[in-house]
Amino acid sequence: MAQKKYDGIVQAVRYGEDGRILWVRVFLRRGPTWSDHILVDRETFVKKLKDGKQFVVGKRVEMMGGTFETSTPIKLLTQDGQEIIIAGILNTENDCLEGVPLV
Repeated sequence: MAQKKYDGIVQAVRYGEDGRILWVRVFLRRGPTWSDHILVDRETFVKKLKDGKQFVVGKRVEMMGGTFETSTPIKLLTQDGQEIIIAGILNTENDCLEGVPLV
């Protein structure tokens, strides 16, 4: 079975006091390989999502290089004129990446 294609894997998240994402720690696809983990601020992350890049929640499998355990896709929604980043089926007014560890 072929692996699903996505552009990045979110490994960790940091929220601000207002409940919005400050930054995420991600692995980005670089052709057939993956980057080291990098920090991406909210503005850049939203831009990538708007550009059609697909991200999922996941973590790297220890001692297996570019192998990841992935789960939920991440979506960008607009609600009452505000952009909300969510993972999973959540009914919330703030960003919420369910299953992603906090840093």
